Amino acid sequence: MTAETPVAPGLRRNAIGLREVLFQSITDMAPGAAIAASIPAGALYAGGALPLAVLFALIACLLCASCIGLLAREMPAAGSLATYAARGLHPAIGFLTAWGYVLVGVLISPLVLLQLGFTTASTINSEFAGYPATLWWPWSLAGAVIVLAAGFYGIRTSARLGTVLGVSEIAVFLVLAVFLIVHAGSHNTWSVFGSGYTPKGFRGISGVIAGSVYSLLAFGGFEGAAPLAEEARDPRRTVQRAVLLATLGIGLLYVLTTYAADVAFGPAGFAGFGASGSASWVGLARSLYGIFWFFVFLAIVNSTVANANAGVNVSSRTAYAMGRIRAFPHVMALVHHKHRSPVAAIFTTFVLTVAIMLGLGFAYNPTNAFAMVGTGIVIVLVAIYILMNAACIGYFASARNRAGRRWNPLLHLIIPLLGIAALVPAWLTSAGIRAFSFVAPLTAPSSYMGPGVAGFMVVGLLYLLYLHARHPRRVTEVGLVHIDEPVEAPAQEAAR
Repeated sequence: MTAETPVAPGLRRNAIGLREVLFQSITDMAPGAAIAASIPAGALYAGGALPLAVLFALIACLLCASCIGLLAREMPAAGSLATYAARGLHPAIGFLTAWGYVLVGVLISPLVLLQLGFTTASTINSEFAGYPATLWWPWSLAGAVIVLAAGFYGIRTSARLGTVLGVSEIAVFLVLAVFLIVHAGSHNTWSVFGSGYTPKGFRGISGVIAGSVYSLLAFGGFEGAAPLAEEARDPRRTVQRAVLLATLGIGLLYVLTTYAADVAFGPAGFAGFGASGSASWVGLARSLYGIFWFFVFLAIVNSTVANANAGVNVSSRTAYAMGRIRAFPHVMALVHHKHRSPVAAIFTTFVLTVAIMLGLGFAYNPTNAFAMVGTGIVIVLVAIYILMNAACIGYFASARNRAGRRWNPLLHLIIPLLGIAALVPAWLTSAGIRAFSFVAPLTAPSSYMGPGVAGFMVVGLLYLLYLHARHPRRVTEVGLVHIDEPVEAPAQEAAR
């Protein structure tokens, strides 16, 4: 008689429901920060027609969300997008998707914690001149520690933190949007959903399309629920609903808030609306409602912490899934025996967060570092979204994967193709490739991120070639490991 080999604990199954999974996607989108900063970037091109541009972006993201939702229903996995790409396209593409998606998750925390640091420091400096505006890093570090603690204590703690913070930021901007619409009074108009208020140089539909490309970037993270599939109750149903509801719900919030700011500020001059100063959300709140600007500031702070928390959830679960099959170092599969959190992946993400945040922040200043990290995220993330549309086509084209179900030309071909068509201009814009007149070449130091991301992906490709030569089954298993399929014991893997 032989003793049984103890099985290492996995992630906590059935730990969270639709509410927490939904807010993982919502907070990964960072609606407060997006409303205040990302979407106004499109005003330069769409001007007073920005609400229409945001509506276009919502439609484009719903197309992609439909594809990711369908794939999540078929393959509930912590590997999420990597698994979808592996099964729908090729295991090698799945590995490279995981490689890039982990980079996205790792970069999200430095991005928003840099914003937390310089936003808090500049706000305190504006109210109390004795506080140095350059002392941003203590606030960024404090945010990193909060996120580390939430992740360490498990998905329930992390997801509940995301829910509370997500509700808070949404409530503030929703209330302010209603106030602004009421303030606009007779200036409320449906004409902002046409192209009549586009600025000179971007007249007509070209300005709206250009604005929608920049607005599209505010939706990044809507798929954030997918990596929590192994910890969610009824994941086939829950994750799909969360991805679609987050995209639609937050998209409508974006349309409403953009419309409110537009009619309150004045659509004729809305091309000058931005992320800071008097022509911004904080500026509008300060000029019209006095102390309400403080709640807007808190909502932005909430959004940064919630988004950092969501980013750690994404990167740690993807790294855990890849470590579990030894495609990444196996230590990434280490789970805390009590909290059932992937502690090795979480602590690795924390160390990388602090290194990137402080390294770039001190080298280039936090504002430039924010732009650099954001550029890197978008280059990788939009490329992955394009792959998800292609993976949907590839997966459902196989009769074996459909298991007797009918092939749906609308869901399985037309919608993915439309999604690809909508996302390609966004990717070219993020990379600064001048395929369209409204695309401006990236300037230093943001321009460094294109070669930087390319270099990172080349390293991933070389590692993939190594695995293919020495451990080919590990690459294949990227598309096999999901919650319905047990993972082989480490001893079996070591015997290969």
